[in-house]
Amino acid sequence: MTRTSAPVDAPGADAWEGLVTTALLGTDRRTPPGAAPGPDAPLALLDAAAVETVRRRAGLRPARAAERPQAAPEDVRPALPPAAARRLAMLLADRPGPSGGGRRGAAPDLTELLPQWLAVANARGFAPPPQVLPALLDAARGRTDLRPAALEFAGPRALWLARLNPDWRFALRAAPGGGAALPHLQDDDGVRRLWQEGLFAERVALLSALRSRTPAAARDLLASTWGTERAEDRLMFLDSLREGLGPDDEPFLEQALADRSRNVRATAAELLSALPGSALAARMAVRAEACVAIDHMRSAQPSGTGGIPGGTAQTTVAIAVEAPHECDPGMERDGVVAKAPAGRGERSWWLGQLVEAAPLGTWSRRLGGRTPREIVALPVADGWQGELHAAWCRAAVRQRDAAWSRALLGDPSAPEAGGPGAVSLAERAKLLGTLGAAERAEWVAGFIAAHGLSEAFQLLGVCAVPWAAPLGRAVVDALNIARDAGSYPWSFSGVMGLAERCLDPSEASRLDALLAVPDEPENASPGAGGYWAEAFQRLVTTLRLRAAMAEELGAA
Repeated sequence: MTRTSAPVDAPGADAWEGLVTTALLGTDRRTPPGAAPGPDAPLALLDAAAVETVRRRAGLRPARAAERPQAAPEDVRPALPPAAARRLAMLLADRPGPSGGGRRGAAPDLTELLPQWLAVANARGFAPPPQVLPALLDAARGRTDLRPAALEFAGPRALWLARLNPDWRFALRAAPGGGAALPHLQDDDGVRRLWQEGLFAERVALLSALRSRTPAAARDLLASTWGTERAEDRLMFLDSLREGLGPDDEPFLEQALADRSRNVRATAAELLSALPGSALAARMAVRAEACVAIDHMRSAQPSGTGGIPGGTAQTTVAIAVEAPHECDPGMERDGVVAKAPAGRGERSWWLGQLVEAAPLGTWSRRLGGRTPREIVALPVADGWQGELHAAWCRAAVRQRDAAWSRALLGDPSAPEAGGPGAVSLAERAKLLGTLGAAERAEWVAGFIAAHGLSEAFQLLGVCAVPWAAPLGRAVVDALNIARDAGSYPWSFSGVMGLAERCLDPSEASRLDALLAVPDEPENASPGAGGYWAEAFQRLVTTLRLRAAMAEELGAA
């Protein structure tokens, strides 16, 4: 008798579903086909599943082969030196341990050294060995802070791999032109086509690349479609004008002050106020000058006995403040936000915004030709000093004015918690950012020498790496003082971790004397001496490892 063969996959589907159902219910409730109930039923189920699996695989119909991907692009950069390649493989193989909050031990944290290694390798222009690219992309996938340096080092082959593995698609979004190659910036037709037809990320990358090379062309490109862009896109595009901002951008930004989006108007006003010669800055200066003036106060001095008034009068020079009584439409158009945040008075809120946006050169002319340091030293009447000085701090950061930043920071050894003008550590850190690297390090070193490390962590974060010698010595000396005093060691773990990454490796030899376990004072935390010795051992080992890394990469 001739049997008609059915399609291979027709009965198999029913058979497989039956086996799956039996496995879910259990062989006690349902016996596999062809098997007897009892203790051998589970084994019979597994045998039947194995046979069915082979039958299903053998019955697969051949499919058309996928198109072979194009070859990876060539990376023309020089290859890593062998020792540096081995070091990179070691850094990528290290994985952070569980965050249990326990002691770290004396071993260096290799995951924290990878960013520095990448920075040096990128500066030297090396290309990675192809076999480490998957591990490098995996590391960048788990750490967003690592992505820019990792993708720069990985080069064009990383984007080629990212198109083949969904887990690495972040590289296409993070790398400029990752989704599609940017046209040559001299190709006007290609640039305009991508600007009009590209995805948002591609347009941002194009605008940023064009702005860094030809600021006027980028601004003109943005202006060509400005009226048709979405509000959130206009905000992002407008933010790209920060790079290369100059007087030629003023007409476009003045038009943006009339935008229907409040956030766009606020950003345009902020950019215009960073141009001291702009019309908006001049308007803000007029408004601010009407609120702040010199006040010559006269007071009689007592003479004779019994405190009877008489004698000569003494004149005291102070700053008088008269905050605005309203926020008119012109102020709102120039970026002043009318509604104050919860807990803030309206008049002080408006005053701060006017002073912040006014050119800092306004105040020397308005306040008797005084220098920034002399102005900051003047008393401010009626309790307005905090508000006025805080606004000057924001203006100094926005306008990148080093003279005003120095005046507001004051002497690092001053007893005031916030300096003459800065009212918080965050403001001091921002003011320091306007100074040169050497001056910044010198000021923070003086602050640590006078006040210790308890408030210095945020200030250390804005100092250039590696730390200059005076700053490094100040940090090490302060750590040594804390150790000898028996201070609670874990409260300095953040500064110690920062020192591992930022201290100049040449300082390692100065730390050898700190590796021994110190004698613990009676009031010291239990086990503090051992912790300090362990932490200094880790610091020394890390510094020497950083020196070896730099030598392997051929960097001084």
